[in-house]
Amino acid sequence: MTTSSPSVAETDLGRKRRARRIGRALTDAHPDAHCELDHSNALELAVATILSAQCTDKRVNEVTPKLFARYPSAADYAGADRTELEELIRPTGFFRNKTDSLTKLGQALVERYDGQIPGKLTDLVTLPGIGRKTANVILGNAFGVPGITVDTHFQRLVHRWRLTDETDPVKIEHAVGALFEKRDWTMLSHRVIFHGRRVCHARKPACGACTLTKLCPSYGTGPTEPAAAAKLLKGPRARDLAVAAGVDPEMVPTQAVGAEAP
Repeated sequence: MTTSSPSVAETDLGRKRRARRIGRALTDAHPDAHCELDHSNALELAVATILSAQCTDKRVNEVTPKLFARYPSAADYAGADRTELEELIRPTGFFRNKTDSLTKLGQALVERYDGQIPGKLTDLVTLPGIGRKTANVILGNAFGVPGITVDTHFQRLVHRWRLTDETDPVKIEHAVGALFEKRDWTMLSHRVIFHGRRVCHARKPACGACTLTKLCPSYGTGPTEPAAAAKLLKGPRARDLAVAAGVDPEMVPTQAVGAEAP
């Protein structure tokens, strides 16, 4: 598979045009992209996002049905029995710190916002357990306010694509945001994260089974031979991702289709 990597001397306009092409390619590759934390309202999303720190979304989703049924309101978290709450969220790790965050979040919401999650970034980031990343997740998915979520996958991929040299998450958010239409920010975040979990892995990306080869200056970081790369694809659409990259889907092993995206 041949590829023409972007020039080292890429202009700002050239970078923006390449970024937009990457965005379109991700749209085609990941039509199923969405927030992978199960929730039905803003409070549930806030709680799930707090629990997702140092934990997989799959594990969080295993814990939250019982949690949400037991604590449906901010007041319930504010008045929660600590031992009971800790036991419910124990599987997500760091359960003592997370219990602190959830009870304090509930108290702050009751005291300052009538028990409701506010819909403004400036308000959200003042709440216990909610930083800018979590606030953008809540705004984008519960309130329809465009936001970029700079998690570890997003940060890794925009660096691999050389869309920015910034390392501070807030600066990354602004730098990448300037390359795309604001209305696209939330879905862009989901698609980048999907790509990072299913194709462009941290240690060994599936370069030879990726639809971004002609747009990626880091092509070759992982195996470029299709058979080797196809084995690295993950998730229920792994074979569809192979087809999109022009790779024989039969090269994707059965266990890859059922593999959990990290």
